[in-house]
Amino acid sequence: MDSGTGRPDEASMREWRGELTPRAARALWWGPAALVLAVVGTSVLVAGADHARRLPAAAALVLVQACALRWQVRAPARVLAVNAASGLAVWALLPAVSLTGALLAAQVTLCLLSATRPRRVSVGALAAMCVPAPLAFGAGGATGLAVYLLTVVLAWMTGQWRRAQRARTRAETRRAVVEERARIAREVHDVVAHTLSVMVVQAGAADDVFAERPDQARQALQAIETSARSALGELRLLLRAFRPEAGEDEPGAQREQRPSLARLDELAGTVRATGMTVHVHREGAVDGLPAAVDLAAYRIVQEALTNTLRHAAGADEVRVRVTAAGACVEVTVVDNGRARWTGSASAGAGRGLVGMEERARLVGGTLRTGPSPGGGFEVAARLPVGEVS
Repeated sequence: MDSGTGRPDEASMREWRGELTPRAARALWWGPAALVLAVVGTSVLVAGADHARRLPAAAALVLVQACALRWQVRAPARVLAVNAASGLAVWALLPAVSLTGALLAAQVTLCLLSATRPRRVSVGALAAMCVPAPLAFGAGGATGLAVYLLTVVLAWMTGQWRRAQRARTRAETRRAVVEERARIAREVHDVVAHTLSVMVVQAGAADDVFAERPDQARQALQAIETSARSALGELRLLLRAFRPEAGEDEPGAQREQRPSLARLDELAGTVRATGMTVHVHREGAVDGLPAAVDLAAYRIVQEALTNTLRHAAGADEVRVRVTAAGACVEVTVVDNGRARWTGSASAGAGRGLVGMEERARLVGGTLRTGPSPGGGFEVAARLPVGEVS
């Protein structure tokens, strides 16, 4: 969003650059550079056949444009100026090359600048690119002018479309995170409320037997201490999430039994009812896990199974593995579907992955998703137990 100073958009520019993989960054250079060399280079060679003295200089300027594209992601305004100046020089040396073709590299950079810089900056660049329009009219008449203006405006509008698309994606991701945090906050609220209720009962029991059976009272106090530590850890998770809006739940609504890894078989049964084969394998004891970790692990498995049903075309088998190994709980869900649903595959898949990642993060864990080496799709979460104890 443009705030007038341009700073938010510069931050978006840095974020956009950070999202690029090395392969994508190279493609943003090599692809446009190859296009410029192929189109403008060929035009220069053809037009310069009768101008042997001017041909080397024009060819060198085309190479300058292709090389300047290497820095268009970091400094699009400067690269635009270089490409516009060199393009005009090519056209001046060889007027047989159309002005639109000579400024092709500048139009490519204008598209990138429009997508990543504040609108006031891109509008200024658009206006600057329209300055040579009289030259296009003088060389090609009304047709030449129309073609030149159309290509320049189209390059700018393509960048604006890409900019709006990225803004919608970021807004959708933020909205999904907020909604997921609200759901997590409600669930952790229930866990903490239950724990505190148990502490109150234990405190009352300790008070009743304090004088006659001090050993039993001491055991009750120790149980209160353990429950309090667990509640404090879970309360930290609640404070990290956004507070849900008041009145969202219906008064007096009956709450279902709290989800837990102990109910995995029940969850698998609902998926098997759809015709899917579900294998559940456990290693280690999941009893006694912090409630927040237990809930997060269950919800991750639930969402992974849901995404398998919705997005894994051809999948008829899914394997769920839960490993409780002292300091952490590892959850793995692998299907055998042909389709690789990802965060960008659909809105449903994207929100599901965001929700799983947010749940893992709030308990101090990590989430990994991607194609499985043996085929299908894999969701793997590692949730530390000590983070909330």
